[in-house]
Amino acid sequence: MSVQIKLIACSILLTGMIGLAGCSSNNEAGNSESQATAPTETAVTATSEPEVSPASTPAATAPETAPETAPETAPAATSSPTETDKDSTSSNSQNSDKQLKELFELAKKGKVPGVKYAAHTGLIDEVEADWGKPDQQESAGKGIYATYTDRHVVFGFNKGSLIFDVRSSDSALQKLTLKQIEATLGKPDDTKVNGEDKIYTYQANDQYQLKFIIPSSTGTVDHISVFSEQDSFNNMAG
Repeated sequence: MSVQIKLIACSILLTGMIGLAGCSSNNEAGNSESQATAPTETAVTATSEPEVSPASTPAATAPETAPETAPETAPAATSSPTETDKDSTSSNSQNSDKQLKELFELAKKGKVPGVKYAAHTGLIDEVEADWGKPDQQESAGKGIYATYTDRHVVFGFNKGSLIFDVRSSDSALQKLTLKQIEATLGKPDDTKVNGEDKIYTYQANDQYQLKFIIPSSTGTVDHISVFSEQDSFNNMAG
């Protein structure tokens, strides 16, 4: 009887030990599985929301380039025109001054630019032999006036064919103003009004007068006249 009890007790003890060994094995397996899966979850968490580099976004670069270029170009736009205008004004003043001095020197010889025939010494017959018949010829004032349209020249001559007035309406003269004339030649010796025209007269010498005819409608020269007054009276009357 006692032997059977011992066998039963041994059997129970063996069964318990086997059960404990099974539980221990299950726990170790569970721990092993949790350790194996943990890094995977961490990796997913770390890579599921990728970061964007700030350097690659437009907002990071746009503010740095825009402000630097605009302020450098603005001042240049305002300075150049002013300097150009000053140079142009100075150049025009120098040109008109030179032109007017040349006109005055020619007037002392009874001539206008580009015409070889002079008042007081030239004859209308010489002009016609060289240039041909005038486009228009008519009596006016103290003499007769012959117009050569293409040459922008008019000759006034007396009955003895002596030229006493040479007029030019060349386009180069029509840019001159009274202000420019007075700046170079001073105040005129005489001023007259003929309709809408004002005639400004300068005494070139004892023989000749230089006249500028300026319409009030334009304010610039219409034509000039080199005039020998004493020859305008020589009408060869009789």
